[in-house]
Amino acid sequence: QVQLVESGGGLVQAGGSLRLSCAASGSSFSINVMGWYRRAPGKQRELVATKTSGGSTNYADTVQGRFTISRDNAKNTVYLQMNSLKPEDTAVYYCNAQGTRNWGSPFSSWGQGTQVTVSS
Repeated sequence: QVQLVESGGGLVQAGGSLRLSCAASGSSFSINVMGWYRRAPGKQRELVATKTSGGSTNYADTVQGRFTISRDNAKNTVYLQMNSLKPEDTAVYYCNAQGTRNWGSPFSSWGQGTQVTVSS
């Protein structure tokens, strides 16, 4: 089983910054895509940003230019640097990892979520 542990959420004023981290642990796996999703109150979970092991990135239009996703492939860790935060960025942020186990089975794992609250 591939487990994800997130950290770095909290309360920040509008215009501020936060950095989220997510580390994957377990055995016998290879990660292809790591990313961040979020769920705001009363809304569905949505993609924030993803990054492949090859370096390709994808951002939601709402965060493009403000958020930066990065990875340390050797540590199976993904980061999300969030700048110029807005109240509408308030949500629970979830880390996701997709890849394959050594015997070829695909997996998709989720973290427990970390709360980000942006005050106006």
